[in-house]
Amino acid sequence: MDRWARRLLRVHDVDLSSGKGAHHTFRISVVVSAVRCIVTYVAVPVLVPILSLSGRVAAPIGLALCAVAAVTGVISLRRFWRADHSHRWTYTAFITVVFVILTVATMTELSRLGATP
Repeated sequence: MDRWARRLLRVHDVDLSSGKGAHHTFRISVVVSAVRCIVTYVAVPVLVPILSLSGRVAAPIGLALCAVAAVTGVISLRRFWRADHSHRWTYTAFITVVFVILTVATMTELSRLGATP
């Protein structure tokens, strides 16, 4: 399974010094996901009625935050694997759940824009 995961993530060499970078990137991806959740589920529902904004204003912001969270998630996942981190499979499971949530959030934002059938 390790070989398959490394091939999928295009991680060819082990670099034990990249463990610190993995934790840093992980924290960034979690912060971006938290900001996305706050914007989507707190700020938008409060500000939309107050400012009379439509979902067409909030959806692009949500999509951008989903994209940034996904990219930083992949970067941190690759760093965990490159560092041969002892909890790489635990993090892989965690980030898989995050990616499922981001996919649902992306589909929701796209439907807000009328881009999905």
